[in-house]
Amino acid sequence: MGRSLDIRAGAVALAHIRERGLAPADVAVLAGAAGGPKALGLQGLDLALFGDWLRREACAPRSLIGASVGSWRFASVCLPDPVAGLRRLGDLYTAQRFPKGITVAEISRRCATMLDDLVGDELQTILHNTDYRLNILIARSKGLIARDHRLPLSLGLAAVVSANLLHRRLIGRFFERVVAHDPRLPPPLHPLSDLPSHAMALSHDNLKPTLLASGSIPMIMNAIEVPGAPEGVYRDGGLTDYHLDLPYRGEGLVLFPHFTDRVIPGWFDKGIPWRRHNPKWLERVVLVSPSREYLQRLPHQKLPDRKDFSRYLGNDVGRERYWRKAMSESQRLGEEFLALVDSGRIKDAVLPL
Repeated sequence: MGRSLDIRAGAVALAHIRERGLAPADVAVLAGAAGGPKALGLQGLDLALFGDWLRREACAPRSLIGASVGSWRFASVCLPDPVAGLRRLGDLYTAQRFPKGITVAEISRRCATMLDDLVGDELQTILHNTDYRLNILIARSKGLIARDHRLPLSLGLAAVVSANLLHRRLIGRFFERVVAHDPRLPPPLHPLSDLPSHAMALSHDNLKPTLLASGSIPMIMNAIEVPGAPEGVYRDGGLTDYHLDLPYRGEGLVLFPHFTDRVIPGWFDKGIPWRRHNPKWLERVVLVSPSREYLQRLPHQKLPDRKDFSRYLGNDVGRERYWRKAMSESQRLGEEFLALVDSGRIKDAVLPL
């Protein structure tokens, strides 16, 4: 049937795996990218990691750092039962329905309801999790990007696109990165200087607004005010950090269950093939993603994505059937990962990132 996973690693992680393989105790940080429904296509891998493999060895609490749906995945992991949390996220996301003509305000309301249904009254459980320390990326919006009216926001986004073509640093005129972190541990990152950046402690009062802000895509959802954050409004963390190309600190490895074998720095870099990740920053990263062979066997030869809401407009039953098929198939991703690490064959399977 062919392989289901691609495994790539930065220089330090590559040498480590080829010499010693990969054990749960090697992993100090897990990264979760923005990508909307693509996360559903990784459910089986997440279940194997958080429901089995990472539990096998006692170690210091691991840092989880995510943007957009990555932060929602990791909040689910911090619920009392990570397996039940991840499955609940998949069920809630799949059940979302956005009919033609739905307003931005209504989409925002439905996503807030989904978040309430996901985390319920377990905020303290997430904030006091004994195994994990949650970090959430959000983007403080400035100028026209801080407006929710369609015309000024459209003009602002056009300006961001133009600025980003010249240099990624220029998006700092429009966005500031905020890393909201578990107050028990600082973010697992070296000081950030590529864009204006701030750190903020998560709390009972700001955890839900921060999670909602981290998934609030401009033109689709309203910007969010976040208590305890620098004054302003906040949007999707993937705008600044789409695939978490960040300077990770520490001696442990960074495990990155990802949708693709490419790391794209920011959301506005998706159409810029020459905009690549920083190899020095990712030298301890182990990137685990579905292989092209695996994707070819899925419906539409891809993971679920936001375009499916348009593709299946008026046929939510069909979309839900497709997404559930993708979640079911993803169990093979988890099974293959466990087989590779348990047998030691990961030493031969890993490739340079």
